Amino acid sequence: MEAPTVGSVLLAVLILKLGTYGLVRFAVALFPEGTVFFAPLVSTFAIIGIIYTCLTAIRQIDLKKIIAYSSVGHRNVVLLGIMAETSEALQGALFQRLSHGVVSGALFFGVGAIYERYSVRSLKYFGGLAHFYPLYTRIFLLFSLANISFPLTSSFVGEFLIFVGLFRHNF
Repeated sequence: MEAPTVGSVLLAVLILKLGTYGLVRFAVALFPEGTVFFAPLVSTFAIIGIIYTCLTAIRQIDLKKIIAYSSVGHRNVVLLGIMAETSEALQGALFQRLSHGVVSGALFFGVGAIYERYSVRSLKYFGGLAHFYPLYTRIFLLFSLANISFPLTSSFVGEFLIFVGLFRHNF
């Protein structure tokens, strides 16, 4: 939360992707029986994490916290896709990983740009921003829609594939 904008962007774009890579490359590839054995437990924790982060993000007024909590929720969706062990879910998890890097990095950068100028991240003070920065507002809206996996965005494709694979694995 108190990290500078560059730190938040690097965390969202690079560091979180390494965790997904590690799970796919090492946990699933080197320990397939262990992954299958612990998949129900890990999937349960991922579902609890999704619900908890959604409920926590909805109560926040700091925009950087909202993006951070939604980022954790997206990581749990990717974890569900990896644990489903279907080709659709795994492809969706890898696609969502790449999409999340672009979307959350852009959102953190957008919040950081406003914070550097006005020293404010609270939603209470963002009213009327579109009058002063119409292009910024449109771009931020586009990435915000991608963050909630609105249809025709890259995040929608990844999450749709994950959920198709999940329902195929266990309806």
